[in-house]
Parts: sequence; C-alpha cells; structure tokens
Amino acid sequence: MFLTCMETVTKELVSWMRGHESSVFSISVHASGKYAITTSSDTAQLWDLDTFQRKRKLNIRQSVGIQKVFFLPLSNTILSCFKDNSIFAWECDTLFCKYQLPAPPESSSILYKVFAVTRDGRILAAGGKSNHLHLWCLEARQLFRIIQMPTKVRAIRHLEFLPDSFDAGSNQVLGVLSQDGIMRFINIQTCKLLFEIGSLDEGISSSVISPHGRYIACIMENGSLNIYSVQALTQEINKPPLPLVKVIEDLPKKKLSSSDLKMKVTSGRVQQPAKPRGSKIQTRILKQDLTGDFESKKNELPDGLNKKRLQILLKGYGEYPTKYRMFIWRSLLQLPENHTAFSSLIDKGTHVTFLNLQKKYPIKSRKLLRVLQRTLSALAHWSVIFSDTPYLPLLAFPFVKLFQNNQLICFEVIATLIINWCQHWFEYFPNPPINILSMIENVLAFHDKELLQHFIDHDITSQLYAWPLLETVFSEVLTREEWLKLFDNIFSNHPSFLLMTVVAYNICSRVPLLNCNLKDDFEFFFHHRNNLDINVVIRQVYHLMETTPTDIHPDSMLNVFVALTKGQYPVFNQYPKFIVDYQTQERERIRNDELDYLRERQTVEDMQAEVDQQRVEDEAWYQKQELLRKAEETRREMLLQEEEKIIQQRQRLAAVKRELQVKEMHLQDAARRRFLKLQQDQQEMELRRLDDEIGRKNLTGNQAAVAKEMRADADAYRRKVDLEEHMFHKLIEAGETQSQKTQKWKEAEGKEFCLRSAKKASALSDASRKWFLKQEINAAVEHAENPCHKEEPRFQNEQEDASCLPRTSHLNDSSEMHPSTQISLNRRAVEWDTTEQNLIQKVRNLRQRLTAQARHRCQTPHLLAA
Repeated sequence: MFLTCMETVTKELVSWMRGHESSVFSISVHASGKYAITTSSDTAQLWDLDTFQRKRKLNIRQSVGIQKVFFLPLSNTILSCFKDNSIFAWECDTLFCKYQLPAPPESSSILYKVFAVTRDGRILAAGGKSNHLHLWCLEARQLFRIIQMPTKVRAIRHLEFLPDSFDAGSNQVLGVLSQDGIMRFINIQTCKLLFEIGSLDEGISSSVISPHGRYIACIMENGSLNIYSVQALTQEINKPPLPLVKVIEDLPKKKLSSSDLKMKVTSGRVQQPAKPRGSKIQTRILKQDLTGDFESKKNELPDGLNKKRLQILLKGYGEYPTKYRMFIWRSLLQLPENHTAFSSLIDKGTHVTFLNLQKKYPIKSRKLLRVLQRTLSALAHWSVIFSDTPYLPLLAFPFVKLFQNNQLICFEVIATLIINWCQHWFEYFPNPPINILSMIENVLAFHDKELLQHFIDHDITSQLYAWPLLETVFSEVLTREEWLKLFDNIFSNHPSFLLMTVVAYNICSRVPLLNCNLKDDFEFFFHHRNNLDINVVIRQVYHLMETTPTDIHPDSMLNVFVALTKGQYPVFNQYPKFIVDYQTQERERIRNDELDYLRERQTVEDMQAEVDQQRVEDEAWYQKQELLRKAEETRREMLLQEEEKIIQQRQRLAAVKRELQVKEMHLQDAARRRFLKLQQDQQEMELRRLDDEIGRKNLTGNQAAVAKEMRADADAYRRKVDLEEHMFHKLIEAGETQSQKTQKWKEAEGKEFCLRSAKKASALSDASRKWFLKQEINAAVEHAENPCHKEEPRFQNEQEDASCLPRTSHLNDSSEMHPSTQISLNRRAVEWDTTEQNLIQKVRNLRQRLTAQARHRCQTPHLLAA
C-alpha cells in the first residue's frame, strides 16, 4: 500500500509514500504541518512532510490492534489508542512515552472505537458499541465524566467537537453520530441535548465540521451531500433573554451633547412590595462616555479578543502562548480571509519574475520553495511594484515558513505588514527608503550620539546599520523563538514600533559596535546572529517609545494600523509610478532582448548539438564499421580454420574409405574365388556324371536316346551357362565403366578377380552336375541290369550323396561380399539351383522309365512260360 501527496492548486503529484502493508484508515497532521501520522490496522508511521520520508514506525503485536493514532492539537504529543482500550501519550520529537491513561471502571467498560479531542487538547472523548461516552481529562490523566446517551443509541460511529471562537479552544459541544444515522449535539458540561441533524428516513453516513464551526457537511446514506448551518441550528439556543431594563426617553429637540445622554432604567421584571405615598421611586442614572466607548470599540478585536488586554498580557509574560499565537496574530491583524480574491491572484500563475527563484534562493524543501514562489507571485499580481522589489523574498520568507500550510493567511499577513509597518518604504524606489532611515537616524542621534558619531567616523550609513534589519525583518539576526517574541510585540503596537526596534537593537549592541572599525565587520554584524538578549531589546523599544520627543517620534509620521478590506484587497500604489513603469518597460525590453538572445543562443546550441550529435554518430558509425571489420576478419580466420579442419577430416575420411574399400574388395575377391571354385566343382561333377550316364546309355538303344537327350540338355545347359557368363561379363564391363572415374585400376582388378571366380564357380558347378548325372546314370544302368533288386537303399544312398553335395556352401561367405555382388551372385545361384533341380528331375524321370522297362522285361519270361 502507498499514499500519494497531491498539490491542491496545480493538482500535480508531489510524492509517493510507501510503507504500509494494509489499508490506511486514519491520517493526522501536526499543527505546524511538518509531520503526519498514518494509521493502519497493524502499524502507525510518522512522516516528515518536508522530505516525504518516513521518520519512525510503531510496531505492535498481532494480538493487539491499533484503533487510532493522532496528534493532540496545539502540542507535540501523539496519542495512540489500541484495541485493548490502552491509551498512551508520546513525545513527538523523541517518541518518549509521557504517560498512559488508567483503565476505565469495570461497571462502564466499553471497547473504544471512536475518539475526539478539544481544540486545546485537554479533553478526550471516547465511545464505542455502547450508549456511554467517556470523557478523559488529559492534564489530570483520569476519567472525569461518563455520559449516557438516550436509549435509542446503541453504538457510536463518530465523535467530533463543535469549534467555538469564544471558548478559547475548550469546546463544550460534542457531536455524536450513532448507529441510527442521527447526529446529536450535546453540551458536555450540562449534559443537555442541544440539537440534532439527520433522521431515520435520511440517515447520516459520515460528517465533518468546518474549522470555524460554522458549517457541518454530511454524506447521507442515500449518497447525497447535505451542508448544515450551525448558526441556524443554534439560533433558538443562543437567542438572548428579554431585557430586564427598558428605557423611555423624550424625543430630541436639539443636538445631543455628552451631558444630555442620560437614561432612566427600571426593571420590568422585578416586583417590589408596596411603598408609602410619601416615598420616592429610586431611579438609576447611567451616563454614557463617548470617549470611553470609542476606546473600547477601538480595542475590540475579532473572535472576542481585546487589544488592550492582550497588551497587558504581553507585557506581563513577554510573549503570547505558543498554542494561541497564530490565533492572536490573526485577530490583531484583523485578517479578512478573502478566499475568492486570493484564488484569483493564485489562478494567474507564477509571475515571470519568480520563475527562476530557486537559482537565486536555493531552498532545500521543495514544498517551502513552491509556497514562497506562489506567495511572491500573488504579491506581484496584486501590485506591480513587488515584481521589482529585490528584498521582497527576504521580507516574506519568515512568514512563508511560519504559515506554509495556510497560504491565504500567509499572503494576508505579509500584505498587512507591507501596508502598515512598511509605510513610505517605496517612495524612493528603487533606492532604500531614505525618509524612513532618516527617522531612525534622528532617534539614534537623540538617544546615543556616541554610537552615531562612531558610525559617521567610519563612514557607516543607515543603509548599513538599519536597512539590513528592516529588509529582512530581523530574520537574519534572531532565532525562531526570538523572532516570534519580537513580532508578538510589533503586531500589538503602533507601526512605529518596528523602527524603534532597529534603534534599540543598535543601542543594545553598542559595545561590540564601538569595537568595530572595518566596514566588513559592520556588514557581518548586521547579517548574522549575535549574542544579544531579545528581552532587553524589547524593553529598550518600549523605553524609546515613551521617551522619544514628539517632533522626531516616528508615530507622528506614520499612520495608525489599517486592516485589509473585506471581499477585495485594497489598491497599493504608494510608489513612484513613472519610475516603476519605466523600469517595467526597461525590464520588458531587456527581457525581450534576453529572450531573443536566448533564442539565438538556443539555435546556436541546437546547431552545435546537431553537429556534436552528427560527430558522435559518425564516430559511432566508424567504430561500428571497425568492429564489423574486425569481427569479419575474426570470422574469416575462424572459417579458414574450420575449412582446414574439414579438409583434414575429409582427407582422413577418404583414407579410411580407401582402406575400407580395399578391405571390401579383398573380401569380395576371396568370396568370389570360393564361390566360383565351388560352382566349378559342382559343374564338373555334374558333367562327369552326365558323361557317365551317357556312356552307360550307349549300351542299349534306349540308352542312346537317353544319352542324346542328356547331351542335348547338357549342351543347352552349357549354352545357358555361356550366356550367363556373357551377361556377367557385360555387367562387369558396365561396372568397370561406371567406376573408372574414381578408382579405375582398382575396380578393373576387382572385376577381373570376380570373373575368374565366376568361371571357377561355373566350372565347379558343371563338374558337380556331371558327377551327379554320372551317379544317376550308373544307378539307372545297375538297376536295369538287376531289376529285381530293391531300390530303397540305393535311393537312400542317392539322397545321402545328393545331400553331401556342396550346393549351398557359397552362402556361408555371403556376408563378406559387397552388397551389389552378393545380390548378383544370389540371383545366379537361384538360377543355377533351378537348372540343377530341373536336371535332377529329368534324371529321376529317366530312372523311373528305365525301372519300369526293367520290370516289364522281368515279367515277360513269366508270361511266356505260362
């Protein structure tokens, strides 16, 4: 959670204040406006409003929550109220615990929820979920009264005292907002209900009373905003009683004199017993004194104060009470508080003269600088001479610092000071007021000729020993407390009191001044604080006011106090208008020339900035290009290194490939040789077998046909083998043509090796087939010669012989061959196996026919014998 501080006039954000973790439900501001306390359910934080920094933080246990933490009015005491009904008072500066209020009696113990304090900070009212109100005396630190509200009241939601200008802050009327939406106002002394606002149909949700107690603003439960006039609500209550004395007088026949203003007063209410006839009616004669009435009226101040009594109080104590000083000043100066007129001056904005005020007067506090700038601008808009007054910030600054939280009061105090205590200051403008300084010098010459002669001997004029004190209104040579005490007396006396103060300050400082001989020493003395008792200076001023002759006394040359007019501020034109107008014109001309110069300088600066910017951009571009070039060279070197690595890797890969290819070729060569040898052996065996069968078949006629058929088959088989060898040679030639581009001599050698292997394999296959045919023919001849023999054993032997042939031995080394070679050999092996199976089938068919013929021959002799 965070808080925002806004400027009410410009509606600008001033600062953020962070630190709360839960929502803030209470904000209390110190009377000086320097500090603020924000309260949430778990913590309270003290803020410095000049820097908007957190100063201290109040941490509590989770079991004990915070109800409210706030400043007591017109004091440096912080009151903290917790949910367990404990109430502590703390010192604002040191945060030292001053005291703790005792626990309330058990018979009327309530949980406090809402609180209110009188303007003098003496009485604390507390309430909660009950119709009881507790009134605490903070000075005695005890509960002195318990007020029971009407039975309709079950809980109290809000408490607020009604301010009164005549009770000196000890408010007697307390507003109590209850749960039924009705706000009742009671007198805490008489415990009487005075009046009430709101109703059951139109209840009040929340309310606030204006600072002067004239109006009450209420937000109703239906969302509307009602504003009540306290004067109208209390009209019947404050109605004066009927007069006890009635005056009967004759009509005037001539102009009345002071001796003729006599009245007979009788009581219209007091009944007296009957008296004898001879007795005379006793009457009381009152004589009105016009002079006394005028003086009394003259000393009457707003808000029920009396100037004569204030002066007596001031002489007795030397200063006004700190709590009531601002209130008394406002009454003494009779400030009109013209809100509308002041707003119109503020709305004109910051005067052009004070736009760069912070350069000449660097003030640390931004808030104080804004208030000073706004106040000086309002004075300049009020009268044009104040825009050219060089010492105006020095004169206004102490009042701005004192009233920085109320700018209207600040402006009117300064304006009243200028009109009354700065009379004739601007007649010799722009020079210092020679006439005023002459008055001071005359009074000093009368009361301390030695000191004046010392000033003359060292060429020290009144512009050095008097004017620095006037233009700064003693703020440079006095502390805050001394300055406030001095102006308590200045505002309570005639405007000449300020000039007498300058003389008194010099007379009281005569010892160190008489020891000064250098001009720089005098200047330092009147611009810095000195070891001087302000009470002695003030007593000296009163002595000078009484003992100074009338002919040189400043009060004979200065007018009496005149307050600011109500509604609109008076016109201030006590200055040489032609000089001011001339200076205004000259200043305007100089300002225009300066603006032209500034525009030209700005143009030159812009051009220079553009040139500098272009130069910077060019340098940046060249640096970027240089970096790009270096980066490109680095990347190029990296690429070359990578290419070299890739070339080396390729070379190693090519070498590995060559080694693998050589190994593969060796393996293929070995496999082909083994396979071709096997095929040749098989073919030779088959051919020998076929030759043997053909030879046996030549013994008989059938054998000749069989031999012929077998030769034809063998020839066909040889032609097929030749054709396959021719096709194989073509394949080898095609492979050689394709691989001549890469490794021609290696591939040619490999293919030649494959060809030899194929021929050997073919020869082996032919031999195998011949051997097989020969075995079959031999078997057939033997069977033909011995037809009656059993055939099963022979058949088994033939099967065993056939199984012993290495027909699939080439498959054992197929994994060592090149894939393309393996596919080609497998295809030829399948074709040879098919041809071999066909030959075997034909031999078997031939053997079956020969067997059948033999059986037939064996049966023929039996038939013939029969």
